[in-house]
Amino acid sequence: MAVGAIRRVVTETTDRLRRAKLLPAHVEIMLATEDISAAREAADELGEIAGVYDTPALRAAAGYALGSVMLAEREARSALGALRGACEQWRALDAPYETARTRVHIGIACRTLGDEDSAALELDAAHRVFAELGAAPDLARVDQLTRKQPVAAAHGLTPRELQVLRLVAAGKTNHAIAADLVVAEKTVDRHVTNIFTKLGVSSRAASTAYEYQHRLL
Repeated sequence: MAVGAIRRVVTETTDRLRRAKLLPAHVEIMLATEDISAAREAADELGEIAGVYDTPALRAAAGYALGSVMLAEREARSALGALRGACEQWRALDAPYETARTRVHIGIACRTLGDEDSAALELDAAHRVFAELGAAPDLARVDQLTRKQPVAAAHGLTPRELQVLRLVAAGKTNHAIAADLVVAEKTVDRHVTNIFTKLGVSSRAASTAYEYQHRLL
């Protein structure tokens, strides 16, 4: 429902500054549904608008959106540059909540690049701000990110890939998995390919056997 609503509102809005207010939410919703191409398109448009009007708030929002999309595209190093720039902009604007949200993504990018110390510093700083602001959902997310990584992490699987693997093991087709997770079938195809590569298997049966053998249930 959120996907259809945001797409409809963005489509119906032609004024560029009004679109700029909608595009950050559009990016987040598209990323949540794993429609990365749509998220990239929205982030790029927001960046173009920020380039035209060149206000600190627009630059910060555009940098955060771009960095978020780059993380989803597995371009952590490029994402880090965009996110750090956005973080500085939010700080200059005295926007603690937006700064903390950006630091969460910086932490994720650092962790992806193998810099656990920097990741811990960023996530801890974000946690303190969220606690002061009473931002419970954001606190819960940081707690989840800082919790001990699940067994699947040792095998290189992301939480979403583990979820897909479990559905594969249950005998579901990619089409059925896409329906269950409310994502595009091509997204599931990509996850399955990644799972096979990471586990070093070449079939659904082999991946299912691997799951049971290594207790990834």
